[in-house]
Amino acid sequence: MLYRNVGKPIFFKMDPEKAHHLVVDGLAKSMALPGAEAAMRTMYGVRETSELAVDLWGIHFPTPVGLAAGLDKNAKAVRGFSSIGFGFMEVGTVTPKGQSGNELPRLFRLPEDEALINRMGFNNEGAAAMAGRLKQLQERRIPIAVNIGKNKATPNEEANRDYETCIRELYPYGDFFVVNISSPNTPDLRSLQHGSELSSLLEAVKQEMGRQAEVYGTSKPVLVKIAPDVSQDELEFMVDTISRSGVSGIIASNTTLSREGLSHPNAKETGGLSGKPLKERSTEIISLIYQQTEGKLPIIGSGGIFTAEDAYDKIKAGASLVEIYTALIYEGPEVNRRLHAGLQQLLKRDGYTHISEAVGAKHR
Repeated sequence: MLYRNVGKPIFFKMDPEKAHHLVVDGLAKSMALPGAEAAMRTMYGVRETSELAVDLWGIHFPTPVGLAAGLDKNAKAVRGFSSIGFGFMEVGTVTPKGQSGNELPRLFRLPEDEALINRMGFNNEGAAAMAGRLKQLQERRIPIAVNIGKNKATPNEEANRDYETCIRELYPYGDFFVVNISSPNTPDLRSLQHGSELSSLLEAVKQEMGRQAEVYGTSKPVLVKIAPDVSQDELEFMVDTISRSGVSGIIASNTTLSREGLSHPNAKETGGLSGKPLKERSTEIISLIYQQTEGKLPIIGSGGIFTAEDAYDKIKAGASLVEIYTALIYEGPEVNRRLHAGLQQLLKRDGYTHISEAVGAKHR
């Protein structure tokens, strides 16, 4: 209740992006204080339980609920976010060179809709800066995924090089990697999801991942994050191409350009929409992917998860793991304990002893 009664009213009176930086920078700085990390775990941590811990791609996830990309773009507050009950987290999206992103303002709250609209434009300090921070982490409590993208100035025909550069720079420091080709805020980025560009990009990514695996003596998973704003035919083509590429999984989905059903005046703003309005569409995308791949390609479900029931719906649709972002902004760090406890109750209700038994249950 601390966040809802004290923190949220203060943050929601501030400009959204200023509040964002205050939280991330404050969380990062607080971890330097003696006992701060332990205190965070005491207040907000989630105890690992046998029924919710997940082993996937050779990686152990203490809980199935992770933090989506976009909140900690520069890997500044990994220790802090690792202490509030997440089972994994994405950092980024990171690009080879640092860039300022789009013009301000570029982040908007829609409280009545429990949503956010952002047109950040991959603002980040670059791959080298992120590598330096991740290198300094002496202990990792949860797996770290590095979400990679291309610089705005890089034309699509040269995009492969940007993704390869990020992989080379950050390979030693990520537990797995996420190829972001689905943000609506970088011009023409989403066109990389379609046609020969997708297969060419994924081939280049897989080859670079293979080269780095030889250098470091360990192979690591790489996933692709897709957009929800695609037709049935486009989705089928994307999933087929991704499956044939040999990548390890799909994250479904990124933010949407749809504004259907919104009531807040900020709905007029351009950018990607996240939060509750995305819930049904992202779950539908998960379900379609699971059916097409016959459950053989692991899925991380993302989009509109606020409650344990929301997360469970995505799991039953076919997601092996799930992610949140907007719920953390609206509900605060207490949300992870509620999700964890709720998922335990739902598994018990349905007679499952482990969450993996519920994956894809909708289709059986």
